[in-house]
Amino acid sequence: MSDAAQLTRTEVREAAEAVKAAIDRHLEAVSSSTTADDDPAVFAAYEELAAAAITYDQLLYEVYDEVTPFEVPGDGGPGSYRGPAEPEAISVLIRRDYRIADPRRLRAQAERLDSSLAPRDEGGTGEGVTAAVGVVFGEYEPDEIAARAEEFGLEEGDATLWVTATDPAEPGEWLSEPFDSPDPHLLLCRFDVSEVYDDEPED
Repeated sequence: MSDAAQLTRTEVREAAEAVKAAIDRHLEAVSSSTTADDDPAVFAAYEELAAAAITYDQLLYEVYDEVTPFEVPGDGGPGSYRGPAEPEAISVLIRRDYRIADPRRLRAQAERLDSSLAPRDEGGTGEGVTAAVGVVFGEYEPDEIAARAEEFGLEEGDATLWVTATDPAEPGEWLSEPFDSPDPHLLLCRFDVSEVYDDEPED
């Protein structure tokens, strides 16, 4: 067995031990709680256990091509939702990750959209990726960028979409802090896209 393979298997073992330790901490927090609802210690232990389980599941799949029987935390499993039966409003939270596979193509797209961007010369001067990203995402809807990622020099990574119950908000009310961690107990449904779940055999 190569050193790299041994290291990877060691990482799986360490991840498994982390899950065991997180289970113990979660049980301790739950059994010690004196608060009827929303105990911060219980919630923190829950989040730690969820993160440890996800890490273990991912490493197990990468190294051994196996998965655990655990549900993804907040995936709508029995007993996970504690929000109102008839929510008055919902929030749709979307995260899509991209690798900038071809910076030149991304800059070229941005230059076609905004003629004021100076093209890079052979010495490397001119507008960089940061400005190009701002131009492209300012012009196109996120769904269109996802559908045409390769044209923009982007390579799709993991993606997730969460729909959570929420209270009706006044215009502009939450814009100063739009990405606070969502409450997993208000999650109505969740959809994930990741190579972790791709079971197609490789050539």
